[in-house]
Amino acid sequence: MFSSTVSPVGSLVGGGRSCVSTFASERSSEGNAVGSQAILDQGLKYTLSASDPLASSNWLLGRIKEGLLKVELSVSAYDTAWVAMVPSPRFPKTPCFPDCVDWIIDNQHSDGSWGPTHNKPSLIKDVLSSTLACVLALSRWSVGEEYVKKGLSFIASNFSSSMNEKLLSPVGFTIIFPGMISYALQMGLDLPLWECDVDAMLYMREVELRREAEKNSAGSKSYLAFVTEGLCGMQDWQAVMSFQRKNGSLFNSPSSTAAVLCHLRDDKSLNYLTSILQKFGCSGVPTTYPLDIYTHLSMVDKLEKLGVSMYFVHDIRRILDKVYRCWMENDEEVYSDIAVCAMAFRILRMHGYDLSSDALSSFADVRLFKNTLQGYIRDLNAVIELCRASQPHISPEEPVLKKLSSWTTDFLMEELSSNAMKSLDISREIDYTLRFPFYSNLERLEHKRNIEHYNLDNFQMLKTSYMSSGINSKDLLEFAVDAFSSSQMIYKKELQCLENWVKESKLDQLGFARQKQTYGYLSAAATLFSPELSSARQCWAKGSVLATIVDDFFDGGGSSEELANLVVLIENRWHEVSEKDFGSENVKIIFYALYNTINELGAKASMRQKRDVTDHIINIWLAMINSMMKEADWLKNSTIPTLDEYMAHAIPSFALGPIIIPSLYFVGPELLEIITGSTEYDNLFKLVSKLGRLLNDLQGFERDTREGKLNSLKLLVHYGNGLISEEEARRETRNVIESTRAELLGLVLQSKGSVVPRACKDLFWKMSKILHLFYRNNDGFTSPKEMLGAVNAVIHEPLQVSYQFFSEA
Repeated sequence: MFSSTVSPVGSLVGGGRSCVSTFASERSSEGNAVGSQAILDQGLKYTLSASDPLASSNWLLGRIKEGLLKVELSVSAYDTAWVAMVPSPRFPKTPCFPDCVDWIIDNQHSDGSWGPTHNKPSLIKDVLSSTLACVLALSRWSVGEEYVKKGLSFIASNFSSSMNEKLLSPVGFTIIFPGMISYALQMGLDLPLWECDVDAMLYMREVELRREAEKNSAGSKSYLAFVTEGLCGMQDWQAVMSFQRKNGSLFNSPSSTAAVLCHLRDDKSLNYLTSILQKFGCSGVPTTYPLDIYTHLSMVDKLEKLGVSMYFVHDIRRILDKVYRCWMENDEEVYSDIAVCAMAFRILRMHGYDLSSDALSSFADVRLFKNTLQGYIRDLNAVIELCRASQPHISPEEPVLKKLSSWTTDFLMEELSSNAMKSLDISREIDYTLRFPFYSNLERLEHKRNIEHYNLDNFQMLKTSYMSSGINSKDLLEFAVDAFSSSQMIYKKELQCLENWVKESKLDQLGFARQKQTYGYLSAAATLFSPELSSARQCWAKGSVLATIVDDFFDGGGSSEELANLVVLIENRWHEVSEKDFGSENVKIIFYALYNTINELGAKASMRQKRDVTDHIINIWLAMINSMMKEADWLKNSTIPTLDEYMAHAIPSFALGPIIIPSLYFVGPELLEIITGSTEYDNLFKLVSKLGRLLNDLQGFERDTREGKLNSLKLLVHYGNGLISEEEARRETRNVIESTRAELLGLVLQSKGSVVPRACKDLFWKMSKILHLFYRNNDGFTSPKEMLGAVNAVIHEPLQVSYQFFSEA
């Protein structure tokens, strides 16, 4: 199924008047139901204006889709050289893989070196190691004398870099490189090096080996087996073979496997190398193989992080179905690599595949991690993936993930504070992973960050540097830039129309109300970011604006008479209100804004759903307003409710209902009455509302205490009879937040027995992410600087990408 190669809007209505804008073409519910793939393929072809950056990107889309099914691995001159040194089982004085010898002769660089073509000065140790390995391979078979001379000349000219500790080192360099020098001396090669330099290099290896011998740990043993080619015959080869995998390799490393075959005969190892040569022919050998699952998962991860995964829905599903089969079959390619296992768990779980976190129990303790090769060499990419994998709890009871989260967080914080990392990219990734867990970020903000920091030369380092992909990185970056820029054009127009609606509805004349339409729209655009979700964004943003205003009205903006009057108007006089019923201008403005908006959205939603849903939307608003009225009465009468009474009204009064629930009707799937009346649907709403209320109460505890307002933490302390301190109330609330978040995500990801469509359930989770970000440090609505920065980043500020695109279709 996959191949591997080696390769060098709708109407906005306010105040009874219509502001029409079709920013992204409105699709039928049927179109939305089948996924974004068909929608956006059609959108690229038929609906985008000539000025839209995405209009000319259809060819890029096609090229990326083709690449998704491929796996391209960069050639490793280092590993090719070691495979070239394997003798023929039948004729030991001839190479078993002559094609590798030919590749070495054909691929020497003009300066005499072999190795990476990245042309990065920081990789000089990698180049030195690769060059010396190629020199040994040619010398082993007494061929390419001129190539050997040029290679040795390059090594002599750059040898000082091998001792420079500030430069990036391949894994095992201090053992392997001196070991190869020792091999060269044994072969009688005339090395153009100072004797003192050679002695210093050999002493460095001796110190390293002595240190490893003293450790004698499981991790150390696996490490020495991995760098076995640098041990110059000092290795116990049978002990090394205890690390052999089912496919015949040592650690999926051609060089380690080849080193074994240079000293003993093993058919499984030979078959492994033969299979690589059969697959890649005369194109050279990769530094690690197989790498298909890791590469495909990485591509899916990149598409999601760059915000373009909706263009590849079916392709991603094919990839993940294949990975899930491998997961269920305990495929060695998944479980033998920590980063692959962690990434597979995280991505599969978040896509709704059923798997247990117990699969990560082998890494739940840092001591177990350090007993592995990746743990021993402090593979930071593996730790980052484990940390990310520890975050998607779907149950309060997942001890493996809690343990994993604890030690990986500590591990990464220690690395960050040590300033020992030589890579700015990895340092930045660690910092972001720690500051923004997956449950507390706005997707469009994350997309922008990832686009602007996208590394076109995203190589990794083992014994040599390597890259793996099927997608051209420049194509992917260009497409992501076009898609994001296109969406910003849509967002600006939608926000302008929202602001027009606020003015036309006279909501800006309400002096008591916070004018938060920009923030409300941000929460919509940053999560419901796909172009075809224009109606959902507008519904979400209007609901947010109105809910905030009504909340402010009940929170001191209106008199007791005005509050009671508004409730009566909505509950009893919705269809027959007259001018004399309002009593005040504020009530009139609020009522008409609600009346016009609810009816407009209800009509559009009813058309999409093929049934009348307006009454359902009205009832959502009524539930919220009645609970707000109850809370206002408590405050007026100095009533202290029980915690259960408080939470029963806090869930609807937190005002998420008018934002989320009407928007569900615009995300695509048809929502039958049996779905909106289901226990699952009700639980989703209760959980996200509980989460929001507790986050609000936790961050607003001191403020609410000063202002004499009700707060769940205050009630915990009050009814604790002196046994619960404020700090204990905070700690207990944090625990409840964590367990509620896990329960919510579990319900969102659950497929068995679920009646609510996943696209609809996702909205509850998206709201949860918004809440966690808004209340990360304090009440998000009172952090203008941070929120304004987010608004500008998502909607107004163009991308800052240094790479210039000159590609043509």
